[in-house]
Amino acid sequence: MKHNSITRDKYLARKRRVKHIRKRMMGTEDRPRLVIFRSLKNISGQIIDDTKGITLISYASNAKEMEINGSGKKVAQSFEVGKKLGELALAKGISKVCFDRAGYLYHGRVKAFAEGARKAGLDF
Repeated sequence: MKHNSITRDKYLARKRRVKHIRKRMMGTEDRPRLVIFRSLKNISGQIIDDTKGITLISYASNAKEMEINGSGKKVAQSFEVGKKLGELALAKGISKVCFDRAGYLYHGRVKAFAEGARKAGLDF
């Protein structure tokens, strides 16, 4: 992937923040890790058990089951994706997670995603 210098610096800074966060955070069987990924168009979340190295649940804004049309605001879509992921987690018996913002600022779409997951009943 070819980057210009500003994009590359931002990319590397985020990767550095991710490494710093992951040193301290580990998803266990009792409290798995809820990690978020934000692209320019979509947002996705995964609930991961790091002890086994498996993804328990994942959901994204570009999933086929997503009822929101593409013209909706991205913040509103993020809230809905977080809410749906929280509902799927509760259906699977997961109520407590640790939130991994993956180097993104807790602002805008990331915050909306977290609030949606909390509204669905996830505790973090």
